[in-house]
Amino acid sequence: MAAPGEAVAAAAVAAPSQPEMAAGSAASAVVLPERLQRREAERQHDVERQRQKKEAQVVKEEQSEFFLAAFAREREAVEALLAEGTLEEAAARLQALQKLLTDSVRFLAAYEVRQGQETVARLQGDLAARRQQLQPKKKFAFRALKKEAAPGSAPRPAEPPPPGPAAPGPGPGLAEGESGGLPLCGFSGVQDEELELGPAELLQRDVLLSELSGCRVRLRGNPNTLRVRDCRGCTVLCGPVSTSVLVDGCSDCLLALACQQLRTHRTHQCRVYVQVTSRAVIEACSEVSFAPYSWSYPGIERDFESSGLDRNSNNWNLVDDFDWLAADKPSPNWSLIPEQERITCWD
Repeated sequence: MAAPGEAVAAAAVAAPSQPEMAAGSAASAVVLPERLQRREAERQHDVERQRQKKEAQVVKEEQSEFFLAAFAREREAVEALLAEGTLEEAAARLQALQKLLTDSVRFLAAYEVRQGQETVARLQGDLAARRQQLQPKKKFAFRALKKEAAPGSAPRPAEPPPPGPAAPGPGPGLAEGESGGLPLCGFSGVQDEELELGPAELLQRDVLLSELSGCRVRLRGNPNTLRVRDCRGCTVLCGPVSTSVLVDGCSDCLLALACQQLRTHRTHQCRVYVQVTSRAVIEACSEVSFAPYSWSYPGIERDFESSGLDRNSNNWNLVDDFDWLAADKPSPNWSLIPEQERITCWD
């Protein structure tokens, strides 16, 4: 049996002293508020994030409503000017309408962008049709009568018409946005040839390339619109286009395009080097790849100034696929060309 002194000593060793107990209580008191403070800070952060998200959604909705109202007003103004026949002012207002759409793409829903693009394309077709309708008619003039050939002499053969660029045929139906009235410049139904148009032939003209196979086409200048339809295995190099480019029904093609708006339909296995101020749109397409526009030629800076395109604005890697609705997964129908595989010399 332990002596009373030994028991007291053992108890003194086992039990903590008063200062030690006080220190432990103070440490617990410090740790507990730190946990609560950290938890409260996390809660406040979540609340602030939700508030900012809600405010951003409200701002986006307000911007969309403002755009729709402004777009409707401008569209009605263009339609009224077309009805009056004030075509130059209508063309200027239409270009402003296109710029309004381009500048608003970042906060619009995909369907709103598509509706706006379709409206602009329709108005471009209406403008082309009105220009054709209001063109002055050719004046009637008497022609000198041909002298009759002397008896017994052989008739003189008819002189062939002077050569010129191939005129595009109407093709099987009109592409989206085409009016069908104004004659277009371009090439149609050509195989395995080098084709070219220059600045004087292209300036603010509507250009159509259709049913070409194995051709290399150089368009050095500033067209108003460009449509590439039903082409196979072609290379199309085009200077800055003031408004829209439509690529429809093409396969195995290489395209270099600069424009405000690019729409690509029913197109497969094509590479597109593009400068576009809005977001490119694809529909019913597969294996289409994109890279930044890099074609150049003497005078291209002048053509960019004439087109009104901003060289510092290029959304070449922003593509809307109207056949791919999943927001959390990228579309399998288009891709970016790896930098090491991009063309740098076009000659």
